[in-house]
This record gives sequence, C-alpha cells and structure tokens, in this order.
Amino acid sequence: MTENLPLQVKIQHFFKEYYRVLRLTKKPTKNEYKSIVKVSGIGILVIGMIGFIISITKQLLF
Repeated sequence: MTENLPLQVKIQHFFKEYYRVLRLTKKPTKNEYKSIVKVSGIGILVIGMIGFIISITKQLLF
C-alpha cells in the first residue's frame, strides 16, 4: 500500500497511526493490573516447571 509513496508521506502516515494508537490506549485499572500480574506470574512458573522437568528427564535418561 505505501511502497511507492515518498518518504515524507510515509513518515506522516506513521505518526498519524502512532497518534491513533496512543488515543485508544488507557491506563489499566487496579484490577486489570492485578490480573495481568497473576497471569504473567503463572505463565513464568509454568514455563519454568516445563524447563525443570525437561532438565531432570535429560539427566535421568542420559
């Protein structure tokens, strides 16, 4: 779509899109923030446990 446009037009388009995204975003509420922290923590724990299980399995088999 913007492949053949001049550089100045591309830059203007980028900043218009950037501004649009900033207008749509909002600061999360306390409850949203707590939910995000919980889900992220659970994800980190699950990935860590999977890595630990793989490591233990590797040590037992090899």
